Amino acid sequence: MSGVQALTVGDDEAELRLDRWFKRRFPALGHGRLEKLLRTGQVRVDGRRAKSGTRLAPGQVVRVPPLPESPARPGRPAPKAPSREDARALEAAVLYSDDSVIAINKWAGLAVQGGSGQVRHLDAMLEALRFESAERPRLVHRLDKDTSGVLLLARTAPAARRLTAAFRGKDACKFYWALTAGVPKPPRGRIELALAKKPGRGGEKVGAEEAGGKPALTLYQVVEEHALGRAGPKVAWLLLMPLTGRTHQLRAHCAALGTPILGDGKYGGKAAFPEAPGSPEATPKQLMLHAREIALPHPDDGTTLRVAAPLPEHMERMFRGFGFNSARAERAEAELLRYAEGQVHSPPGTPPGPKRERGCKKTARKKAR
Repeated sequence: MSGVQALTVGDDEAELRLDRWFKRRFPALGHGRLEKLLRTGQVRVDGRRAKSGTRLAPGQVVRVPPLPESPARPGRPAPKAPSREDARALEAAVLYSDDSVIAINKWAGLAVQGGSGQVRHLDAMLEALRFESAERPRLVHRLDKDTSGVLLLARTAPAARRLTAAFRGKDACKFYWALTAGVPKPPRGRIELALAKKPGRGGEKVGAEEAGGKPALTLYQVVEEHALGRAGPKVAWLLLMPLTGRTHQLRAHCAALGTPILGDGKYGGKAAFPEAPGSPEATPKQLMLHAREIALPHPDDGTTLRVAAPLPEHMERMFRGFGFNSARAERAEAELLRYAEGQVHSPPGTPPGPKRERGCKKTARKKAR
């Protein structure tokens, strides 16, 4: 390809990361090459330098320098269109839908986006959730591959912009349920631990990083606790409320407490798979982390949209085995929201304004009624 191009971002590309935009338009361009073009200022958005994570808006102009013609990487399969089975499963997973928003209960094991060697992922299946709309649904936030629960999709470009702004501006109030190996002390608290990505033999993961790490803040509360098997180690049902949204934040924070999430070998190692004396079938084999609930302003009128997802089968079995009562979560949420009042709902050092606390405060008022 020769010559500099000035390409306009389309309506269907709203809120795409710049690197994802390039992947769509120039699939043969490798990530390393793109990063070099960005570092040297050869790629610009509306005349300004940009980063790979820059979010694009319709009408913006991307400067694309001359790119060498090169074939797609050999042996890298293209993403597959959703199969009939996947399409049916996605439709069955819909928790809420209107003209602007779709909420689904993502199942554990489904990646949200493609990565190295990952060809089956939600982003490639979203056509199945178009439902005769003129636009394909858009991702506005993420969940780990092995985490189940509420995931929101935008059905229009304006909805995508407003929902993304709600997540960035901390208007979204999120609750996760987790089962942990061990019971945190104290039973309610705040985890403030900066995190940074670190490469390793087991793949990239995040870890505590005092210098250069990104601020990360999580509130937690023990809902119930129980012994694993007959007289086995204790397991806690935790309610987790992340106030920042770092990669693997909840998994890394629970491990830092000394109570890793059950089934999380990446961060908890062997401790995440405690043996159940006399009940080997009770030993967890999957990640016990579920995005239970999201509350945030609806992109159309600002009223509170609140969506909750039922537990996946593998967690439901554990809850039944322990005799955990899901009804207790409502009281625990109200208590944790009261505890959250006065906590910073943004990275440490940034004063929380009224808009930043709106989503959780509205939820707190509703639960108090």
